[in-house]
Amino acid sequence: MGRRDTGLRPHRRHLTAPGVTRQVILVTGASRGAGAAIAAGLAGPDRHVVVNYREKAKRADDVVATIRAAGGAASAMQADLTDEAAVAAMLDDVRDWFGQLDVLILNASGGLERGADEGYPMRLNRDAQIHLARAAIPLMGAGGRIVFVTSHLAHFYGRRPVPPDYVPVAESKQAGELALRGMSDEFEAAGITFIVVSGDMIEDSIMVRLFDRRDPQAVSARRDASGGLPTAEQFARAIVESVDEPHRTGDTVYVGGPDYFS
Repeated sequence: MGRRDTGLRPHRRHLTAPGVTRQVILVTGASRGAGAAIAAGLAGPDRHVVVNYREKAKRADDVVATIRAAGGAASAMQADLTDEAAVAAMLDDVRDWFGQLDVLILNASGGLERGADEGYPMRLNRDAQIHLARAAIPLMGAGGRIVFVTSHLAHFYGRRPVPPDYVPVAESKQAGELALRGMSDEFEAAGITFIVVSGDMIEDSIMVRLFDRRDPQAVSARRDASGGLPTAEQFARAIVESVDEPHRTGDTVYVGGPDYFS
């Protein structure tokens, strides 16, 4: 069966009519896990949530349906963040349909996938984050906000132990965070606030499930040390709250892992 011609480009789905005034929020990697919980938590009558996904269109559609059922508005937009042309097309759609982007939540990350080449973690967790943030600046007026989502394993990398399998992710996500912090002058010149939200291992997340197979002792050690891992919902709630909380560029919000600060 051929693809039905909707008159829209394949990556543009469930869009509301132009001219509707809402806070427009783009969440990357939002088809599952914490990203899906973030997108769903943002649902509200005054917001339009753009659910970015790489491959899982059905899951992204389900997130859109959840947001709509909660009284919000949402779209699903496909783009592999390591593909600069795909990112440009996605931002073109945001501009064409909404005219602006108010909040960018940089949630997508990776590097533990089977078959990923050695350079993939840096391409996704550093290079793609920098490119998307910089490309989004022209769409984000004064009062805009960029939120970079990371893990304690990455944020504290070099200061606290990291399971060996996670080292490429920790290195690359920390590199992405530091590079984005290095763009503070660009963000402030545009009136954009940049903040970081860092969380402990998230209970029942993909990362924890992978560790349970590869290095179960690392997960049990984190549970014991922290007194319990935060859930995806708890982590997502902190990120959703960070969208409207008063912050200055460079602020960091921590979720879970009290032992990191002892």
